[in-house]
Amino acid sequence: MRVAVLPGDGIGPEIVAQACKVLKKLDGRIQLQEAAVGGAGYAAAGDPLPPATLALAKEADAILFGAVGDPRYDTLERAKRPEQAILGLRKALGLFANLRPARVFPELAASSSLRAELVAGLDLLIVRELTGDIYFGQPKGIREKGGSKGAEREGFDTMLYSESEVRRIARVAFEAAQRRSRRVCSVDKANVLETSQLWREVLIQESKNYGDVELSHMYVDNCAMQLVRNPKQFDVIVTGNLFGDILSDEASMLTGSIGMLPSASLDARGKGLYEPVHGSAPDIAGRGVANPLATILSAAMMLRYSLKQPEAAARIETAVAKVLRAGLRTADIQAPGGKALGTEEMGDAVVAAL
Repeated sequence: MRVAVLPGDGIGPEIVAQACKVLKKLDGRIQLQEAAVGGAGYAAAGDPLPPATLALAKEADAILFGAVGDPRYDTLERAKRPEQAILGLRKALGLFANLRPARVFPELAASSSLRAELVAGLDLLIVRELTGDIYFGQPKGIREKGGSKGAEREGFDTMLYSESEVRRIARVAFEAAQRRSRRVCSVDKANVLETSQLWREVLIQESKNYGDVELSHMYVDNCAMQLVRNPKQFDVIVTGNLFGDILSDEASMLTGSIGMLPSASLDARGKGLYEPVHGSAPDIAGRGVANPLATILSAAMMLRYSLKQPEAAARIETAVAKVLRAGLRTADIQAPGGKALGTEEMGDAVVAAL
């Protein structure tokens, strides 16, 4: 099994190093091969996604990704900025299905931004379509617009989905629900958007092939409210790229810290890119204080979905739970007055728990 390791920028190298340490302890047969990406890719090869990095990603069985984003490159043209690396990987590898679980470990219920009783036992999955919608729809741009008061600029983007794109993400959501509590909530804005009307029609059609799964629909603004009002009503949420981007970040705060949330981005064959939901956090980079648990849990998802080792994935997840039960915390999940572990110390604790 060959894994492309792309640490990226900011805290990426620190947290990815801990996930790699856990993988090596668990299974010495996994081959880990590292390459530069993001700002590090631009520094090394003048491209946030160097050709050699993309080639490695295509050849590997799975990709373990850190984070991209570096303020030193904020003045570059958009095509050369670090964030273009992850968009390029998603498009080039056909990673259309983003799975973002939001699970509250019992020991962290009090760390949530909501009351503990609202989130205790929370275990939901957001399935986000990743390669369509307004991020990729054409045309887009900024243009001059004339008018009675003179010319001014206007920006425009196109929200676009084909029926086949909606159908394939619907299948991912329904099949995920079959392994869980058999409930899918499709989130759209069908009352005002033509794209969402098509989305809803296709979800209803596809649901007929999954008679054991209950399908419901919710407008995105209501869903944003319901996630903080009664999050445990949800099992699987399926939605488009833009809405999923926003809702999954909102859901992350229900768990106590964005530093706890893993994610998987899968192609049609189950090959995937695995990364923590959070960004590169340049403000704390190099200080050894970042929480590596989201990246370690992303490695567990990699074992489960792409490398077909569910038992090994469960071992990592159990080790993380054991560490939390022991009261070990990084700064982002530490109660006031408690002692926080550093990034490497938390990685060592998970290895010991294995």
